[in-house]
Amino acid sequence: LMVWLRRCTHYLFIVVVAVNSTLLTINTGDYIFYTDWAWTSYTVFSIGNILMISVGATYYLLFTGVPGTASYYGLIMQGYTWVAKGAWFALGYPYDFIVTPMWIPSCMLLDLAHWASKKNKHSLILFGGVLVGMSFPLFNMVNLLTVADPLETAFKYPRPTLPPYMVPIEPQVGKFYNSPVALGAGTGAVLAVTFTALGAKLNTWTYRWMA
Repeated sequence: LMVWLRRCTHYLFIVVVAVNSTLLTINTGDYIFYTDWAWTSYTVFSIGNILMISVGATYYLLFTGVPGTASYYGLIMQGYTWVAKGAWFALGYPYDFIVTPMWIPSCMLLDLAHWASKKNKHSLILFGGVLVGMSFPLFNMVNLLTVADPLETAFKYPRPTLPPYMVPIEPQVGKFYNSPVALGAGTGAVLAVTFTALGAKLNTWTYRWMA
């Protein structure tokens, strides 16, 4: 019974994180397309998704203890967000309307940190967290470059429920020195260590709760 309960809790957690990451992707996509805060929202987008990777993949990895599990988690997340992208496409929006996060490469780095440190949890938290935080904004900006013209897309495909502050307007230049990747990577590298530690702690709490 306890093994069954533990597994159910574990799979429920994975589904909750994956679904939330998908919703986060769609909501942040709105900000990227519909405001002059594109660079700012990209940084928020990065930090929010770094949270999803760090907590979820670390939890999953330490739950199984098998190197490669974080990459598998990234694959699950990628699947969920591709489904969300496909749903928007089916509604008549252009294929590049939703930018799906690049989950897998950062998750692979988390796996690598775990494997290279001979499954040392603290090395995973410190090195894995920093690697995820620094790499995700970089991988994701490559993905974001595939968007043809965000402003044109915003005008062509207005959302019916947009609040006034999300009216499409020409983006301002110079926000954060025009370097959302640097800002996202800098804040991510610091915060991801805390996020990864939270993922490790959640694992401990789950086991204690089930004991």
